[in-house]
Amino acid sequence: MYQKFNLKISFFIALLSWGLYAFSDLYFIQYGQDEINPLVADLLPNIFVSTFILSVLNYYRSRIRKAESLNFANLLWRIFVTGLITTLIALLIQLIFYLFTDHPMIKQPMLINFLYHILVALVVIYMISTFVVWKRLILYQKSKRLLQLWNFFEYGLFGGLIILGVFRDLNDQFLYFLVIVFTILSFFLAFNLKWIAYLSFGQKLKSILLILLSGIYLFNFYLGLSQFSTHGSLQIDLLDSLLIIQLFIFLFIYPAITVLVILFNLPTSSVVERKLKEAVEFQRLSNLVATPESEGATYRHLIESAMNAVLAEAAWIERKEEDNAHSFILRGVTVDEVQMIKQSLSTGYVNKVMFMRAHGEEQIKSYFSFLQGRYQSAMALPIFLENRQVAALVLLHGVKDAFNLDLVNIVTTYINQISAALLNARLLRKTIQNERYQEQLKIAKLVQKRLLPDELAHHASFDIVGLSKPTEEVGGDYYDGVQLTDDKYGIFIADVSGKGTSAAFNMAQMKGVFHSLTQLNLSPTDFIIKANEALGKCLEKSSFITAAYHVIDVTSRTIEFVRAGHCRALQYTSKDQKAQFLEGKGLGLGILRNKTYDNYVHAQTIDYCSGDILVLYTDGIIEATNDFGVAFGEEGLRNSLINYVGMSPKEIMKGIMDELYEFTSHKMVEDDYSAVVIKF
Repeated sequence: MYQKFNLKISFFIALLSWGLYAFSDLYFIQYGQDEINPLVADLLPNIFVSTFILSVLNYYRSRIRKAESLNFANLLWRIFVTGLITTLIALLIQLIFYLFTDHPMIKQPMLINFLYHILVALVVIYMISTFVVWKRLILYQKSKRLLQLWNFFEYGLFGGLIILGVFRDLNDQFLYFLVIVFTILSFFLAFNLKWIAYLSFGQKLKSILLILLSGIYLFNFYLGLSQFSTHGSLQIDLLDSLLIIQLFIFLFIYPAITVLVILFNLPTSSVVERKLKEAVEFQRLSNLVATPESEGATYRHLIESAMNAVLAEAAWIERKEEDNAHSFILRGVTVDEVQMIKQSLSTGYVNKVMFMRAHGEEQIKSYFSFLQGRYQSAMALPIFLENRQVAALVLLHGVKDAFNLDLVNIVTTYINQISAALLNARLLRKTIQNERYQEQLKIAKLVQKRLLPDELAHHASFDIVGLSKPTEEVGGDYYDGVQLTDDKYGIFIADVSGKGTSAAFNMAQMKGVFHSLTQLNLSPTDFIIKANEALGKCLEKSSFITAAYHVIDVTSRTIEFVRAGHCRALQYTSKDQKAQFLEGKGLGLGILRNKTYDNYVHAQTIDYCSGDILVLYTDGIIEATNDFGVAFGEEGLRNSLINYVGMSPKEIMKGIMDELYEFTSHKMVEDDYSAVVIKF
């Protein structure tokens, strides 16, 4: 947006400046001798010319900056087109002078100056546009020192324009000194021709033609200005300007040196083009590492790049599939010809490569073989992936001694890139599979999170809060609560053996069993027995679940509970201001899957009063260790609870977890951990 505005405003100012320059100059010619101050008549046109030149400079700077994607040949083409248009108009002006040489009107100062104003505009447009293009080429791959030199040259050049527009009576010797300084700088700058190395042979020939034409245009403009200079009626002679003189010198020097350098580079153009093509192919193959494609597409890229690099007439890649079958990618050769070539090469390294018997550490004595018939040279290279040959590349040529070690090194580099791309593609496939697995785990984590209750059912006489954290995406800890009757509430906590997805699956089964059995309003003893029967039919033989089921009776203010091999619950009694663990025997669910399990179920009943706290938890909390391998333990849990007994269940839970994390130095706890805090 800014560039478009800059182009428009620069064009408008340039047009306005030229109009004011022409009008003021003609006006002063007509009336200046009697009515206008000579100083004003001399100063204003110069200021307008200077403004016009600077506006044109800004315009073409913006045009070239906007066209960043233009290549070198297109930049030279711009010079040619601009020069052609301006030269045709200039030739028309010269034709007018030629046809009407003897006409009295052509000798009028007003007409001469008007035509001269048009020529000035054409000369400035062409010279400034060419100057900006040469600047773009000189500063290609610029260094800091080059940029500083150019800035000194350019600012000095156009700064001199402003100074000379105001101060006309400077010493001629000083002006000659400036011309010499800027001419020397022009020679230094003219040898910055790095862009020529990137031209093809055809582009170099085209560039020579366009540069020579630009020189002809420039010479024609100089002749045109010189022709007008012979008339004594010019108010302003452009050839008296230091800027214009120096621009002519610079615009002659740089193209002349450029043409000479291009001519000297023509014999080596084919070599440079080939090296550039190799670099482009290498870059294209390098991109495959970052954006891997299928193996077939990657091999096709390799065979095309290798053939271009060594100018091979035909080639094939032979791949070894996972079932040891061989597949081919052919270019310029048939399967029958491949088999004939392989049969004719019964010995040597090439034969080993083609028959997939090359080893990574094998000493390579010969890359080449000589054939009879259509193809007389063959070069074969193995393609390794993770120290195993997975394919072979064979290149063919119709003349003998077509390949050399330099070409081998080039193709080897390509193969190394392709091997990296193939390995990257395989790793990417594994990564995608892992990402899919992780995505499935995220879904499982979300599902499991929904299996745990957002809020636990409770009576107004107690508050309750629960927490569960798996060590992996999903875990095997479970807790839940349900209202059994108006005055009884069941609280359940369980820990499935193992971790990860299998534990999470068993946890989901445990939830189903819990909600099914609580509908029957069973005692804790009957609940555990029924749960063991149900889980014994669906759990794997190696799996079991430790659990504890507590039934709170708010009328009798008692808690009846059964432990099935689970951690001892921690009770804080406000009357004694002590915290103790509740004893009780029991065996995990699924360990015994027959009637003998009933003998291991023992129910207990305790009383509670206002201010008492009950903490249910899984072994992930008490078995968490610090940096020295010391476990948090039951005592750590007991001490943490005592520190927060005056707080709400939510604050108690947070306090216990904070102390646990501090104890373990905030490292990952090795097992799933869950807890339920009840405060009466």
